[in-house]
Amino acid sequence: MGSYAEWRVTDGRLGAALRDCLLAATAAPSIHNTQPWRFRPRAGGIDVFADHSRRLAVLDPRGREVMISVGAALLNLRVAILAHGRIPITRLLPMDGPPDLVAQVEFGPPTPVTGTVRMLAEAIPRRHTNRRPYLNASIPANVVKELMDAAAVEGGRLALADPPSREAILGLVRLAESLRRRDPNYWRELSEWTRMSPGRRDGVPPEAYGPWSAMETVPIRDFGLVEPARRRTVEEFESEQTIATLYTTSDSPRSWIQAGQSLERILLTATVRGVATSLMTQPLEIPHLRAMLVDSAAALVPQVILRFGYGPPSAPTPRRPLAEVVEGLTTSEVIQRASLALKRQ
Repeated sequence: MGSYAEWRVTDGRLGAALRDCLLAATAAPSIHNTQPWRFRPRAGGIDVFADHSRRLAVLDPRGREVMISVGAALLNLRVAILAHGRIPITRLLPMDGPPDLVAQVEFGPPTPVTGTVRMLAEAIPRRHTNRRPYLNASIPANVVKELMDAAAVEGGRLALADPPSREAILGLVRLAESLRRRDPNYWRELSEWTRMSPGRRDGVPPEAYGPWSAMETVPIRDFGLVEPARRRTVEEFESEQTIATLYTTSDSPRSWIQAGQSLERILLTATVRGVATSLMTQPLEIPHLRAMLVDSAAALVPQVILRFGYGPPSAPTPRRPLAEVVEGLTTSEVIQRASLALKRQ
């Protein structure tokens, strides 16, 4: 559980437990690695905010993917608090909160650390999006069930695509990619988040692009579109992909946060089981294509398309320092964070 000092900010410096939990939160995935979140530590807890200044105007005009990203960070935060022996008491979208407040998390009473919590927490720094080819090997049924159960714990529903549905989904992804390539505004936005510079700690670096799928059997988003010199190499991808869609029962900001928490629990569970993951959300960013994936009979709304498989390790993407996303830190805290980062290299 740790001492009281480990859970607070003292003289502008983070206690050890608080630091660990915030680092875990910032390890969450986000579209184009925009990292659209902010954190405000306070006595007894942490306030989690959406940073809409980092919203993608072309791909995410409603802020849906911002909220999914912040939801994923919130799940990591909850898991990390549990791994430190405290119960995270969470309020979503408090009515009396300031603008952009997504959640208030209290450090609740002590609790034993279960084996499941420990494995999920250990998976947080190991989870990376893997856009590389996977082996032609199916995911065992018991692992698929674990992934579905992980979604359900957070209120989502993960539906595995059968072969006809899989081909239909992949067809929509290809169509979405084709439509985006005709949009100069998309090119400009993509360039903004793939143009790397020394010291940059957000965006998608070239090593994370992944290769191009021969025959476009797997239509991975083309991050090298705006810089021909960084075009991806061509490789053969798996012939039978494992594709699933994460659904929620409604389509509101609360549902998007729920989807983000479901998504991250799925991704962490997959990491624990040695399963690689990547997201294929292109058709969900175009309203008329997204509408084609709505399950009207079950009243389910699509939020994320996922690809699962077994593949080589993938490169991590950079993360912004805590000093940029956590309020109330002093220069000494920034120096301490940099020193710790150097020691871990």
